[in-house]
Amino acid sequence: MVLNYIWVAFFLVAFVVALAKLLFVGDLEVFPAMMDATFAQSKTAFEISLGLTGVLSLWLGVMKIGERGGIVNVLARWLSPVFTRLFPDVPKGHPVTGSIFMNLSANMLGLDNAATPMGLKAMEQLQELNTKKETASNPMIMFLVLNTSGLTLIPVSILVYRAQMGAAQPTDVFIPILLATFFSTLAGIIVTSLFQRINLLNRTLLLTLGGMCVVVAAIIWGFSRLDSVVMNQVSVSVANILLMAIIVGFIVAGVRKRVNVYDAFVEGAKDGFTTAVRIIPYLVAILVGIGVFRASGAMDWLIDGIRWMVAALGFDTDFVGALPTALMKPLSGSGARGMMVDAMTTYGADSFVGRLSCIFQGSTDTTFYILAVYFGSVGIRYTRHAVTCGLLADLAGIIAAIFIAAFFFG
Repeated sequence: MVLNYIWVAFFLVAFVVALAKLLFVGDLEVFPAMMDATFAQSKTAFEISLGLTGVLSLWLGVMKIGERGGIVNVLARWLSPVFTRLFPDVPKGHPVTGSIFMNLSANMLGLDNAATPMGLKAMEQLQELNTKKETASNPMIMFLVLNTSGLTLIPVSILVYRAQMGAAQPTDVFIPILLATFFSTLAGIIVTSLFQRINLLNRTLLLTLGGMCVVVAAIIWGFSRLDSVVMNQVSVSVANILLMAIIVGFIVAGVRKRVNVYDAFVEGAKDGFTTAVRIIPYLVAILVGIGVFRASGAMDWLIDGIRWMVAALGFDTDFVGALPTALMKPLSGSGARGMMVDAMTTYGADSFVGRLSCIFQGSTDTTFYILAVYFGSVGIRYTRHAVTCGLLADLAGIIAAIFIAAFFFG
């Protein structure tokens, strides 16, 4: 229901802003630009779905081999002590915990193409446990928030963009991004747990979250001892080696279980094709709404309004120039990427705004895109508190990014 109101708001606000620009400024191009955006974003939505078809087929085929080979069940047993507390409505040892782990691991490594198919598989398994098929269950919402909070350990693409834009030290935002995305994820878990009345003050979860803090600290320490070239090489190499190891490991496990891995792969790949087709309407809806909102100039007005409010309160407005990236990120990953590149082009890759825009880009994920794709893939219409929790996690990431950027680069 919340997603419905937000989607309607995109169009209404965009229309009012465009009408005001036409009447008071005489901008004759605004309405044609909005209509062009509807066609362009519809085409983009289809192209994204078309591009996902092959990737979905590949990874759902690999996941099917993993299921038949028993790896998913093994992961489920290992993770059950933690997942039974974060996902109390999921039966202990259920295979979905293995799928969730694979999805979150791919996200942490920045492997978006691998994370999406695994996430869709997890969502299908959660839907099997859902008693109200059109309403999001508590485990679905917790899983979505863990995705939208965007915990990423290796932000390879951001480092590459900084290098292309001429940054003197492209990797100088690595530690700030790691810290900001960690706070975003932690906030997402806490907020969702409050909504769902999950007790986080137990030994297992405290040890797990403490262990995550230690791992993050170790990664920060290890990478801080590398120069920029070696850091990029290590990041890319680790991500790709782990990805290939997963594929080979699943195949070997299937062979050991005497599974016909080829037939299992084809069976899973068929699901990838149908899933890609099923999400097209949801992608068209969300991307067209975002495109119209941007084309009307409403985003520019929003940024100018925030800058005026911050100045009126007597605060430093230096960070406002990077806010378009932060505000666009929950709506569109490619849009936020464009805003990040624009900020580095306008202000300089090594400016405070340029660096902060990179931290914004890495601190959260595309909340509405993920909600539209994941919920749309299983026919969820009523999202309950998913949007609220996801946006609060995004807000925590944005606030953390501003303070962390000020600490490192202010």
